Amino acid sequence: MLNFIYWPISAVLWFWHKVFGYIFSPDSGVSWLLAIVFLTFTIRIFLVKPMVNQLRAGRKMQEIQPKMQEIRTKYAKDQQKQAQEMQRLYKEANMNPLASCIVPLVQMPVFIGLLHVLRSFNRTGTSGGGLGMTVEENRNTANYIFSPEDVQSFLDARVFGVPLSSYMSMPEEQFAAFAPADFTRTEIIMVALPMVIACVLLTHFNARMSMSRQRERMAKRKAEQAAAGKKPDQTGPGSPEMMEMQMKTMNGMMLWFLPATLLVTGAFWHIGLLTYMLSNNIWTFFQTKIVYAKMDKEEAEEEEAKREAKRASAPVAGARTVDNRSKKQRQRDAAKQRANNNHPENDTEKSVANEPESKPSDKADPDGDSNVGLKPKPGAKPNNPKKGKKKKKKKGK
Repeated sequence: MLNFIYWPISAVLWFWHKVFGYIFSPDSGVSWLLAIVFLTFTIRIFLVKPMVNQLRAGRKMQEIQPKMQEIRTKYAKDQQKQAQEMQRLYKEANMNPLASCIVPLVQMPVFIGLLHVLRSFNRTGTSGGGLGMTVEENRNTANYIFSPEDVQSFLDARVFGVPLSSYMSMPEEQFAAFAPADFTRTEIIMVALPMVIACVLLTHFNARMSMSRQRERMAKRKAEQAAAGKKPDQTGPGSPEMMEMQMKTMNGMMLWFLPATLLVTGAFWHIGLLTYMLSNNIWTFFQTKIVYAKMDKEEAEEEEAKREAKRASAPVAGARTVDNRSKKQRQRDAAKQRANNNHPENDTEKSVANEPESKPSDKADPDGDSNVGLKPKPGAKPNNPKKGKKKKKKKGK
């Protein structure tokens, strides 16, 4: 049913076994062990970009939390409109809320596929997933892309004296498939149990490292809001209290539930599968360190760019104004200015036209003419008091 998963997993494992089989013996346990390790690294290389996108999506999600809270408050009674506005906000922020699910969704099929392929090397017996094959049938039956010779090579390979597909609770009837059965259950436990404990500890510390970063970012966000004088909403799904409760729940699952599950179920895990889990946790530890350092550097550069842009846009005291006009525009403006200087009457006419009409004065003229300053009636001659004064002076002569 899941052959679309089993065949690619077996193909990658087969490829790396052939590579290391040229360096070491094909029947060596080291060749098979390194093949499983590099199968893990191959899968994780393809998951580097999705993991970086997952971290960036988490950072953007924290940045847009205030806007999300505003949308929830504004459209609390209209769920359809709220969903539309949320989608628009995600699109504007250029983020995918499902980005955080890609890495687990890819790793889970790989885990299931590798478990099935390793178990299929030993199909004797009827318990523990066996198909009831005899030892001879099992050794001469192909396992997906692996030929019968490859199956025999895997069954004969040993790591610290035990087979790669053995596990602590393996039924004794399946011991015969690894002819000769030159190992005991105690030897399997001595190899598998330290690997289980190492996987549990690494899973716990990787989760603690991620959660510690989330708490630091939450505290930083609260400090920035307090410095800006913003008071976050204390209620609702996007409130700090609600987010802290969700974080505590996730912390409990990642820090304690998953490691405890690994410890309880470790008795059913093959040595090869434990090798995959151990190498996967080691890769996660170093990748997280490197990616977090890169993300912190990018965030610091973005903050510095914002501060630099703010400083560049602020006016500097005593600085000369920059003329952004083109040469032709400056020439046209200068020509207009010269034209206005040569014909000042144009400006005078404009200023007079723009002046409001003066109200007629109620005060009488000093010579007794009370109509001075009044507008003449339509059809009447304008009253010119200066003309009368000149005539009086001539008569006196």
